[in-house]
Amino acid sequence: MKLFVKLLINAVALLVVSRLVPDFKVHGLGAALLAALVFAFVNSTLGLVLKILTFPLTILTFGLFLIIVNAIMLKMAASVTPGFEVRTWTAAIIGALCLTVISTVLQWLLKEPEEKRYRQ
Repeated sequence: MKLFVKLLINAVALLVVSRLVPDFKVHGLGAALLAALVFAFVNSTLGLVLKILTFPLTILTFGLFLIIVNAIMLKMAASVTPGFEVRTWTAAIIGALCLTVISTVLQWLLKEPEEKRYRQ
């Protein structure tokens, strides 16, 4: 259930980012759900390898290079997902940054209270 909620949060975040960033387009909720699924798959496979390979550069830039890695993952996901377009690298970088912030805020807002978690 938690995986589905995270995918739904990322889909909503993709829709919000598509409204904020020019050249970042998501055509509907179905495309956003598919894009969130593809982005999660690409990020967990190729993204993991890329993050390991670029770890020294990430350390040198105090973690800011991870935004570039996420932008690459967004462009890769957009290239194979119908209804999801990221036209420029600038849109990919700004979109990666906005997507991170928006999905973090949404996950924080929907987080289960501490006392409820421990009762189950």
